[in-house]
Amino acid sequence: MNRVNDFAFKIATANGTGSASANSLIMQAIFRMGIPVTGKNLFPSNIQGLPTWYEIRVNRSGYTARTPDFDLIAALNPATFAADVAEVRSGGWLLYDSTWPIADHLKRDDIELLGIPLAQLCNEAFGGVKERILMKNIAYAGALAALLGIDTEVLVALTKEKYGRKPALLDSNQKAVDLGYNYAKEHLTCPLPIRLEAMDSTRDSILIDGNTAAALGCLYAGATVGAWYPITPATSLMEAFTGFCEKYRKDPETGKNRFAILQAEDELAAVGMVIGASWAGARAFTPTSGPGISLMSEFLGLAYYAEVPCVVFDVQRTGPSTGMPTRTQQGDLLLCAYASHGDTKHICLYPSDPREAFEMAARAFDLAERFQTPVLVLSDLDIGMNDWMVPKLTWDDLYEPDRGKVLDEEALEQAKAFHRYLDVDGDGIPYRTLPGVHPRGAYFTRGSGHNKFGAYTENSAEYQEVMERLARKLDHAAEAVPAPFIRRGRDASVGIVSIGGCHAACMEALDRLAEQGVQADYLRVRGFPFGAEVKAFLEEHETIYVVEQNRDAQLRSLLLIETGTDPAKLKSVLQYAGYPLSARDVVAGVGSAAGVLV
Repeated sequence: MNRVNDFAFKIATANGTGSASANSLIMQAIFRMGIPVTGKNLFPSNIQGLPTWYEIRVNRSGYTARTPDFDLIAALNPATFAADVAEVRSGGWLLYDSTWPIADHLKRDDIELLGIPLAQLCNEAFGGVKERILMKNIAYAGALAALLGIDTEVLVALTKEKYGRKPALLDSNQKAVDLGYNYAKEHLTCPLPIRLEAMDSTRDSILIDGNTAAALGCLYAGATVGAWYPITPATSLMEAFTGFCEKYRKDPETGKNRFAILQAEDELAAVGMVIGASWAGARAFTPTSGPGISLMSEFLGLAYYAEVPCVVFDVQRTGPSTGMPTRTQQGDLLLCAYASHGDTKHICLYPSDPREAFEMAARAFDLAERFQTPVLVLSDLDIGMNDWMVPKLTWDDLYEPDRGKVLDEEALEQAKAFHRYLDVDGDGIPYRTLPGVHPRGAYFTRGSGHNKFGAYTENSAEYQEVMERLARKLDHAAEAVPAPFIRRGRDASVGIVSIGGCHAACMEALDRLAEQGVQADYLRVRGFPFGAEVKAFLEEHETIYVVEQNRDAQLRSLLLIETGTDPAKLKSVLQYAGYPLSARDVVAGVGSAAGVLV
């Protein structure tokens, strides 16, 4: 049976062989054919040699979550060949390099073997070991184009875009594409029953990764200072921001930089630089991952207590300790919400895809300055480093940054007195000043005990007064963070709550569950502290399934701590293997907990 624009395939290679270019070429070609597509890169944390896989899902209905069911696998890495053969769906296809024969014990009767002598073809066509290895990857892209029905004109256009200024590279890449394509056409049935046909479903969409989108959001929000220490999977966020600043943050007349990007000796130093720049009035941020948040905790407590705005991006990976640096997880929810010792609570934002990473990056700076406190944006490796198909990014050109309660020179000149931590308006947010504006605005920034006038204190009543105001301030923030996403089922009997990158899998799972007779309401948390809508959703359902990607049910714990919900109501659906969540994970978890067959 033919399946048009509804299948998934996987490419198994070794890290460092140049396969990323070929995989990107394939995905971009499918996207340009107007077909909804998503790609997941599963790569090792070393530089070269270990196995890497690239998963591409084509779905005409627009589902973008990872699927663990693969109709075709291009098994091009001998080290993982046996596992790759075993993973092909029954009735599917295995593409392999037939330069070498397959051992009988690795063959399966229920799949079709597609042999193409890729190494032999490239050895005959190209000189030099490195070129042959690189061009072998482009050759398998050509073979897949023939097998799946990828538009060759689109492939040609993409290679010209990438290598048009380097004629030698353009010629060799086009030659390699032709090698794989022509061999497949001549020796194999093309296209396969799983195939592509042009659509018009990507016109208003783009392909972008979350780290690039977040960096662009920082630029649009007016950020001018970035400090960082390299860490997977957050490094590319600062690299992207650097590139944007080089293009858009230079004085057009003098060529001088209007930005400052500093690589610190560690994450603690990086966030310290950000706090200093923010205190001085700049919009500043740092990108990191879980181990970096651990090191930053002391300074995050300082920023919370001294009330200095700053923005931190946590691109989550697996833990604890070093964990698996190139696998995805949501293991920092509790760490970020309460980072540092003592009584602290931080505003957190949870994007679900690169578009929200862009939008929430900009919003984070407004919230940080409005509430004079750290704001942490929690994405994850899947969102940050994989290419997603999302609606085109939009921006309001009338946007003006919300700098919060900042007294300018005129206001200070008219003021009788200025006290840094005095709650004048009753909302828990004091007024602040920027250094050098006016002598009357000077104050001592204290991470030690201080009273509402900014003076040092060890008086219990004065200390408690400030701490209670800080709590009141964060309570107000609950209504300022992004509202939750809510989808209602028809006569729903249960509720499902998720967070961040779980969204795509949950949306698909809701449709599958409905087909099985399980109707569910759905809420995705987008900000912390939790607002009234989150609490109301929990109250109106007798049973709620909390879907998240960690072992210890951290989102469930946050909901219990912050809302006082009956623990018996909240059932956990957990996946923490390091892979992006799939709809199957959600359906199986909810179905099992609900006692139904799905």
